[in-house]
Amino acid sequence: MRTAITVTAEGDWPSIVDYVVEAERLGVSVCWTAEAWGTDAVTPLAFLAARTERIHLASGIMQLGARTPALTAMTALTLARVSGNRFILGLGASGPQVMEGLHGVRFAHPLGRMRETIEIVRRAFAGERIAYEGKHFQLPLPDGQGKALRLSQPANPDIPIYLATLSPKMLELTGELADGWVGTSFVPEAAASYLDPIAAGAARGGKTLADIDICQGAEVAFGDDVDAMVERRKPGLAFSLGGMGSATTNFYNDAYSRQGFADVAAEVQQLWVDGKRDEAARRVPDEMVLATTLIGTEAMVRERLRLWRDAGVTTARFYPAGDTLDERLATLARAVEIVADLGV
Repeated sequence: MRTAITVTAEGDWPSIVDYVVEAERLGVSVCWTAEAWGTDAVTPLAFLAARTERIHLASGIMQLGARTPALTAMTALTLARVSGNRFILGLGASGPQVMEGLHGVRFAHPLGRMRETIEIVRRAFAGERIAYEGKHFQLPLPDGQGKALRLSQPANPDIPIYLATLSPKMLELTGELADGWVGTSFVPEAAASYLDPIAAGAARGGKTLADIDICQGAEVAFGDDVDAMVERRKPGLAFSLGGMGSATTNFYNDAYSRQGFADVAAEVQQLWVDGKRDEAARRVPDEMVLATTLIGTEAMVRERLRLWRDAGVTTARFYPAGDTLDERLATLARAVEIVADLGV
């Protein structure tokens, strides 16, 4: 397995840069930058490209609908140039709260819009004139004054595209059209709920699951007081189950349900929607926290990472715990060492 990290530009930016530079020294392969309703995913990567030399820099993710497909392609080509071809384009549909509440873009037909976006981006990467007739995008507009344009940047068809997806149909699309999957909410014992759809999509695209980088992320923390560690993480998991989306559209809740936690996912979501957030956190079972994180004693973390490897994860994306930069780096170094010991 390779190793990866995720950062945002929120917080103390000089410390974040130091963290990424040190992560590169430790041998981490990829740095992902998050984009939700705070910092964008692109700006930090441009800065980090100038401060690093080897680590790959990935948008984790650019939100579908926040940019046109052409701007997405332009941005990706630019970042690839300034980073010395270290850029990975990560795309995701986000959800209705962010798309409709923040961007004023309808969260409709994410599957079709994602497919068409990738097809347009690939044409731009290949240096073709961008002419496209789809259900969601028409380039150029048929009733406008524009004409099909070719981007003035050099072609670069080898920029990898990764998708952050959770629903079965979007997972199939990932296997069919993408080079990698940016996963989350992952229970290795139930990996088939994710990997089977990805494999089916890969077969449709003339590939196999082995052609897709399975990049899975979770918090990593080491300690002997496992009960206390679990309790501290229940509110965050309750937020994923109840607050990451609307009452009717929560892809994280659906993903946990497909992995054997349907009853508790429904109960926690209802409590959260009803405003009973402390109770929602208390209803999250210990085993759910331990199944979806990399926390506990070193032996426990090692065993979970072994399960990840055996389930098919090819890149482990770490969110290392720690109150200070030094503590986070110490946690990261320990996790990277375990992955190296486990081998491929």
